[in-house]
Amino acid sequence: MASKVRFSKYQGAGNDFILVDNRNNSFNRADEALVKNLCDRRFGIGADGLMLLQNKENYDFEMIYYNADGREGSMCGNGGRCIVAFAHDLGIITDNTAFLAVDGIHHASLSSDLVNLQMIDVSEFGRDGDAYILQTGSPHYVSFVTNLKEKNVFQDGFSIRNNTTYAKEGINVNFIEKEEDGYFLRTFERGVEDETYACGTGATAAAMAVALQADLQGDINIPIRVLGGQLYVSFHKDGHHFTEVFLKGPAQFVFEGIF
Repeated sequence: MASKVRFSKYQGAGNDFILVDNRNNSFNRADEALVKNLCDRRFGIGADGLMLLQNKENYDFEMIYYNADGREGSMCGNGGRCIVAFAHDLGIITDNTAFLAVDGIHHASLSSDLVNLQMIDVSEFGRDGDAYILQTGSPHYVSFVTNLKEKNVFQDGFSIRNNTTYAKEGINVNFIEKEEDGYFLRTFERGVEDETYACGTGATAAAMAVALQADLQGDINIPIRVLGGQLYVSFHKDGHHFTEVFLKGPAQFVFEGIF
């Protein structure tokens, strides 16, 4: 008989995740089909991804991230914020943490239901026509558009993600538009292969693209609204070098259960 595993579901600005406390190594991390089934919104729990929280020497914990397609993924910013909230609720951390993810060490702090997560430094970017190409823990394509509310993000994002340039490795496709004091962002995510309600590494890449396009310098804070809520990206920019990069937003417990 298969063993039962306790899970918790969290969401960060509508980006939702299944979280498993795997400090006892009870979860078989290689089972792609199981992860895919659990993330299925009709036949499983339903999520954009699944994360394992594991013991790691010299760190509070390690984050292992799987995309909804069952494959181990690159860094997920909103997932990182959710696993910090999960670690806090488990009593592993209080209001600050240092944990290990696929792209290295991350620091984070918590206040009420907001998590401020440090992202990796970025000093390189590319261009594809008018779009910016940035690696913020995951690869991102960022395009400035108008009338984003009406845009068919699934169709347009799918075609860019699957074109000859990006089909093999995949890329996350972001469309961004200026609004009031911030920006509105919509993202087609590889691995989910659909538009998601939020993408943390995408919001980070989009904010950097804004700073590059406007040639902003110094300490910068950019509000990014996504379908699932409000995120804030801050960093220090010197030339085209981004340091002290932080992604701030909500991370909330939804429910828990057993599978």
